[in-house]
Amino acid sequence: MKRIIWLIFTLLLTPGLAHAWWNDEWGYRKKITVDAQQLQQGGVNLVDEGLLLVRLHAGNFTYFMDLAENGKDIRFLASDDKTPLKFYIEKIDPINEMALIWVKLPKDIASASEPAIWMYYSNPKAIDAQDAAGIFDVSQSLAYHFEAGPVKDSTAYANQPDSATNTLIEGGAIAEAAAFDGSQTIHITASPAVQMMMEFGWTVSAWVKIDQAQEDGVVFDRDGLIISVRGQTPVLNLNRKEIVSPVSLNLATWHHLAVAANNEGLTFYVDGKASGMLPASVSVLQGDISIGSALDGTRGLIGAIDEFGISKVARDQNALLFSVMMQGQAASLLTYGEDSAPDSEEGGESRIMATLGDVTIDGWVIIGLCGVMFVMSWIVMLVKALVLHKNMKENRRFEDAFLKLEAGDIGNLNREPTEDDTDIEESPILSLTGGHARFAGSSIYNLYHIGVEEMNKRLAKSVGADVAQQTISDKGINSVRAAMESILVREIQKLNSQMVLLTIAISGGPFLGLLGTVLGVMITFGDIAASGEVNVNAIAPGIAAALATTVAGLLVAIPALFGYNWLASQIKLITADMYIFVDEFSTKLSERYS
Repeated sequence: MKRIIWLIFTLLLTPGLAHAWWNDEWGYRKKITVDAQQLQQGGVNLVDEGLLLVRLHAGNFTYFMDLAENGKDIRFLASDDKTPLKFYIEKIDPINEMALIWVKLPKDIASASEPAIWMYYSNPKAIDAQDAAGIFDVSQSLAYHFEAGPVKDSTAYANQPDSATNTLIEGGAIAEAAAFDGSQTIHITASPAVQMMMEFGWTVSAWVKIDQAQEDGVVFDRDGLIISVRGQTPVLNLNRKEIVSPVSLNLATWHHLAVAANNEGLTFYVDGKASGMLPASVSVLQGDISIGSALDGTRGLIGAIDEFGISKVARDQNALLFSVMMQGQAASLLTYGEDSAPDSEEGGESRIMATLGDVTIDGWVIIGLCGVMFVMSWIVMLVKALVLHKNMKENRRFEDAFLKLEAGDIGNLNREPTEDDTDIEESPILSLTGGHARFAGSSIYNLYHIGVEEMNKRLAKSVGADVAQQTISDKGINSVRAAMESILVREIQKLNSQMVLLTIAISGGPFLGLLGTVLGVMITFGDIAASGEVNVNAIAPGIAAALATTVAGLLVAIPALFGYNWLASQIKLITADMYIFVDEFSTKLSERYS
């Protein structure tokens, strides 16, 4: 236990160690972390070698003007700060301060305790290192980003369309998108490179947006496999057998549609969630492909398509959901750290450490005292918070049980005292465990126990009388109430125990810090007077070091102030509940025995 406490204390006082700088020719870097917890809450696991979409804008990146032309100096590395990652810049606009970059995640990122990558930039001499095809795995046979210019395949297979009449528009799911007016289409001639065989599996996916209900707008058509939108509903059709999604598409909102197939059948996904399954009635799809309309030129889509892709493997639901959560316009999976330079991390001693190096012995004594107060105040706050939480929880349990009692059953919840009760009385910290007895650790139960015991003493005097006719005089009831109120005072004293340590920290911490600062300033001016040297370089280090004690005092007082006020509010709530219970108990006692 001592080793654990010492380790925590050391970690609190030791500055964070930075990773070694990858290459000194790059001026800045930024840490980008994946929110694995948010993924898990969505029922998704991080995908090794999946695609990360980095969205840079003025809110998370302020150094667009430091980038080289077209972002050729941008580099991405794994969390070890050694392994380069393949990436592709789909769009970068330093004037309007925005960039969209695809990054291929490393193999072992799913098992990392903190999944993160590093982005390096600011090197005018750097050459462009993008690898548009390298970000995809070998199974990805086609990928259309619909960036500026003609429609082109970004994979290494280079499956270019033989014709594309679509319009390019801004505001796609990622950057630009392909727009269709009902008569426009993208046609891809059949080739072995885009065969879709059930034996090996395949996946077709795209982001789709519609601004109006469709008659039967076709998104994809090949050999009888048709993905379309009917009204606002996505539909999958294979040789006249179809799946109609139970989920409708919101107008003017981007939605992800996908079909994953293997020998077991075809599964239709809307926004990463399965909508149904069709049997695999064909072994291979190898004909021409039409995007945005049917192959015969009819049933055209009125809307937009972005990030269209075909893969020669059946992507599972986890991979599709990961793509949806990562690529969606409302995605918030990435946390962008601060931009840092080499000299701000490991190139030199931090200013705080340099200042602490100038603190005098008397200053360290003050800081040490503040440190003791800091540790004690946090121990009190944490333990007190847990004790009060346990007390309130047990009080609620007891009150729920008490309110269900009839006036004649007022003593049914009482029990004989146990060793647990004695231990808790001697050490309130033990109420964290609550013991094994029912309602152990409840301050209201303690009032109830005393009230029942006093009640029984007075009922014992009428032994032999009919139970239904047993009574307690008004003076007896007042005596029971007085006994409960005396215990109430004791309970309030227990609740407020050790709180004085927080008030000492609140008031004493800043004064101790101020004392250290005054002593430090006195010593600094005394040294200046002895040396006769008056300049900023001689004064500044001593003053800065003297102020360190004030900082230490404030670090003690500020958390203690917030903690004290919160704990005091909780104690007031418990106290009010105890006063109310005394009234409720007295009322039930009067109803039954008065």
